[in-house]
Amino acid sequence: MKVVTLQVPELGNRSHLVHDGASALVVDPPRDLAAVERAAEAEGVEISAVADTHVHNDYVSGALGLARRHGADYLLSADERVDFERVGVRDGDVVPVGELRVRVVATPGHTRHHQSFLATHHDAPGALFSGGSLLRGTVGRTDLVDARLTLELARAQWTSARILGGLDPATHLHPTHGFGSFCAGPTPGSADGDPTLGAQREVNPALLLDREEFVSRLVAGLGPIPSYYRHMAPLNRAGAGRALPRSARAVTSEDVTDAILRGSWVVDLRNRSSYATGHLSGTVNVEYGTQFATYVGWLVPWQDDIVLLTDSPTDLEPALRDLAAIGIDGVDTHLIDDEARLTASYRRAAWADFRAASEPRVVVDVRQRDEYESGHLPGALHLPVQDVETRGATLPAGELWVHCRSGYRAGIAASLLHRLGRSVVHVDDDWERVAELAIPTTPGLAA
Repeated sequence: MKVVTLQVPELGNRSHLVHDGASALVVDPPRDLAAVERAAEAEGVEISAVADTHVHNDYVSGALGLARRHGADYLLSADERVDFERVGVRDGDVVPVGELRVRVVATPGHTRHHQSFLATHHDAPGALFSGGSLLRGTVGRTDLVDARLTLELARAQWTSARILGGLDPATHLHPTHGFGSFCAGPTPGSADGDPTLGAQREVNPALLLDREEFVSRLVAGLGPIPSYYRHMAPLNRAGAGRALPRSARAVTSEDVTDAILRGSWVVDLRNRSSYATGHLSGTVNVEYGTQFATYVGWLVPWQDDIVLLTDSPTDLEPALRDLAAIGIDGVDTHLIDDEARLTASYRRAAWADFRAASEPRVVVDVRQRDEYESGHLPGALHLPVQDVETRGATLPAGELWVHCRSGYRAGIAASLLHRLGRSVVHVDDDWERVAELAIPTTPGLAA
C-alpha cells in the first residue's frame, strides 16, 4: 500500500491518493483535479473510488466530478442529504479497493456526519484518512455547521478522537485539515515528524485531556470564520464541483474605471510593494499568494462583481483557479499596461522606521485576536483585517500605521483604508523584528 499526499496550500489542506499498485482511492480532492490525475498517472493506477470525509465547509469538493470522470464510486456518509447519487456508507462498512480494504469509521464532531476511512493491506500498518476529525496536534473545529451545535459537536469530536486514538498505534495519520486551513482547531502540531497514531497519543490534547477540559479549551481557542465558508456546504450538497468553472472575461481600462465608479471590487493582485508605489485609486490590493483566495473570499460580499488587475499574465491563471476552488468564478480581468495612470500611492516602512519616527500616529494591528492578545504595541488599536472594510471609518483621525505579523495582511488593510481616504503607512516587516529592536509590547485582551 502506498499513500501519495497532495498538498493544497491555497486551501490549507491536503488530499490523498492511496493505492495497491493498480487500484486507488482518492480522499477529499479539491475542485481542480489536475494534480490528483497527474499523481494517479505517475503511479500507474486506476482511480476506483473517491471519498469525502464530510461535506466540506471551506472549499468546493472535486470528489463527485472526479468519480464521474473515472467511472468510480463516490463514497459519502449515507446520512448526508445531497442532490446527487453517491454510494452512501455507514460506520463499520468495508469497501474493497483492489486489494485494499477501506473501513468506514463514524467520527462526528467537525460535522454531524463526518467519517474517517481506514485503509489496510495485508499485514502492513494501516493508513487513516481522518479529514477534519483527529488532526496533527489538534482536531477540526466544531463551530462551522451551526454555532448552536458547537459544544455538542466538541464533545462528539473528543469521543471520535478517542476512537481513532485507540486504533493500532502504528497506523499512519493522514488528515485533510491542519496545514493552514481555518477549519483546524487551535494550535495544530507540525506537519512533519512522526505520522503515527502512537505519536499523537503523546501530544494531541484530545487524547490527553478529559472531555470537559478538552471541550473548554477547544471552544475558547476557536477563531474567526471566513465569511465565504457558509456558502461552501450548500454548493457541495448541490454537487457544484462537478461543473467546470465559468470562464473569466477580459475587460478594457474603461470597464475598470466604470467598475470602480459603481463600487465594484477591483482587486489588484500585484505584490504589495508595487501596489504601494503606484495603483489605481479605488482599488484594493490582495497580493497573489497561497492566501489570496481566502482573503478575497472573506472580504468581498458573496456574488459581488470582481475585477482582477495585474501586470503579469502568468499570475491570472493560478489566481482564477484558486478563486474557483471556493466557488468564485466568472470574474472580469484586466492587464495593466505601461500607459495606466497609477497615480495613487502610500508609504511603506519597516519596524526600524517605526522606532525612529517621532510624529504622532495611530497604530492599527490587523492580526487576529489571539495574536494581538499574546503581545501588541501599547495603545495599538485592534482591527482584524476582515473587519477593516466595515469598521475602518471608525478609526480616529491621524496617520494610520498598519501592521500584522509579516506584512501581507497589513498590505490588504492599508489598501482598504487608503480607499476610504485615510493617510496610511504600511508596516511591511516581520513582527519578530519588534523584539529584536527592543520596541515595547504588552499582552492584553482585545477590545
